Amino acid sequence: MGVLLAGLLIWLATLATAQQLSGLARLDAAQSSITDRGQGVDLTLALSQAVPWRVRVLDAPPRLVLDMREVDWSTLDQVPRSGERLLGLRAGVFRPGWSRLVVELAEPLLVTRAEMVTSPDVRVHLRLDPATPADFAVQAALPEPADWSLPERAVLPSRARKADGPLVVVLDPGHGGLDPGAERDGQTEADLMLGFARELKEHLLRDGGFDVVMTREEDIFVPLESRISIARAAAADVFISLHADAIAEGEAVGATIYTLDAEASDEASAALAERHDRDDLLAGVDLTEQDDLVAEVLMDMARTATAPRIARLADALQAAIQGAEIKMHRHPQQRAGFSVLKSPDIPSVLLELGFLSSARDLARLNDPAWRARMAEALRVGLLDWAAEDAMLQGLKGP
Repeated sequence: MGVLLAGLLIWLATLATAQQLSGLARLDAAQSSITDRGQGVDLTLALSQAVPWRVRVLDAPPRLVLDMREVDWSTLDQVPRSGERLLGLRAGVFRPGWSRLVVELAEPLLVTRAEMVTSPDVRVHLRLDPATPADFAVQAALPEPADWSLPERAVLPSRARKADGPLVVVLDPGHGGLDPGAERDGQTEADLMLGFARELKEHLLRDGGFDVVMTREEDIFVPLESRISIARAAAADVFISLHADAIAEGEAVGATIYTLDAEASDEASAALAERHDRDDLLAGVDLTEQDDLVAEVLMDMARTATAPRIARLADALQAAIQGAEIKMHRHPQQRAGFSVLKSPDIPSVLLELGFLSSARDLARLNDPAWRARMAEALRVGLLDWAAEDAMLQGLKGP
């Protein structure tokens, strides 16, 4: 039995490798594991960056299905694993840009815990516990939720940018729907960020100098590239992704502003040129008839021109937040290859409002007065940046 099982696992892993999947995110097999702890199975997948994901079970035969956006599973056969509750794993292309991992189960096991943590490293943790055949069948028979449709892009009316119009800000409440983000004490990152985004939107609209669009207005799943598409369709001047992460070890407190890591730019250009709709990459530039090399060069030129504007945006937001005496991380500005920051020509930042793993930060996020102070600081920072940006570009400010 052990020899047969080992042979099956090797065959399935070889099949997965043969798929030659590629993606913006890669599986780190050395940091991943599948461990049978007697009462249940813990599955940890380490990824090079966060991507949208979803998980469910299916029956006949019993299996776990995990869909992920743009993941390279080529090292799946190298993931350390123990126990005999999982008969095998295989990965393949689910649809363009999406991969699927299928875990064949030796017995009915239900997902009792599912989370993605993104700091200090990206990990997907799944806990599988034994279930009765009847309970498993009920869960396996559930229809796919409506927000599993995985839209390729948002459909919003586009409009021309106006130099003398309001500052168009796209607010992106992180996670949502099938992806709750970080969780603590019954609260999820997705819900907290949606609530703050709504408050920030109203605060900016009361100013009169802003036009605000949100990537999601409710608790739904929005693919990462669709969030960029929403910003493109809205002719965004600024894109702000809102998060509140959690870390498993150490202590992190305060707000952090992330901008795109320069080393991720070339990879981002290539990936966007390959996967994203060509008419949705650069404002006012039709790349439909261009080959990948030309598209990559044009996007790299746009990103080079946008980088100083992003740096000034991050500086303005940091100055305003600290000016409001709001606690920031000891490293208030950091860089990362987050997918939502990869629009070549829209100044984009990811703002970690705090850490759910910090009791102090969680208390602040639940404090209406603190949220109002943060919203006002962001308003001031955006206006300061817009004024400087308009002066440098010779445009009339908002």
